[in-house]
Amino acid sequence: MSEEVTRKRRDREATRGRILKAATAEFSRHGFAGARGERIAQRARSSERMLYYYFGSKEGLFRAALEAVYSALRDAERGLRLDEQPPLEALDGFCRFVWRYYVDHPEFISLVNTENLHQARHLRKSARVHELVSPVVGMLAELIARGQRARVFRSGIDPVELYLAIASLGYFLLSNQHTLSAVLDRKLRDVANLTRHWQTSADIIRRYVAA
Repeated sequence: MSEEVTRKRRDREATRGRILKAATAEFSRHGFAGARGERIAQRARSSERMLYYYFGSKEGLFRAALEAVYSALRDAERGLRLDEQPPLEALDGFCRFVWRYYVDHPEFISLVNTENLHQARHLRKSARVHELVSPVVGMLAELIARGQRARVFRSGIDPVELYLAIASLGYFLLSNQHTLSAVLDRKLRDVANLTRHWQTSADIIRRYVAA
């Protein structure tokens, strides 16, 4: 492959990456309906024509952004070394990793909320949908088996249900932080309140799995 061809490929990949990053920010801030191609193009230092050249349509661009935020979480989860700690400590570390990830990546919460408003219409069309969450469920299944062999986890734990419980305990507070903070008269996003919530949630999970 010539140097010129390699350079053009890098340029195309860089342009596509900028567009995807700009689209993620735009959809995160304005939702699907409110997102505008001209703003995405301006942020990406590109043109609207290039948006559709790479992604086909607004729907295709949103689907790609949604896949990207799920993939980023999956890749971060894959980087965990759950087998290097005792089962209870590994589970506690996994929980806190997921909950901290949600805090540090509000675009994930925002895009998933938007997709739920659309009843997962875009995600269901993704050819990658089954690879986005399945790996972490497999990781938890292995952790559960290890904990059961060590007799610290009870029998009959469904890894999907465990994943749902962990995700829910971190996701719900953040996705509803404004309304909950108003009705409960507590600034739930403050560090002290987040820490308290995570401690309570970790205790719930430990009690759920305990032998």
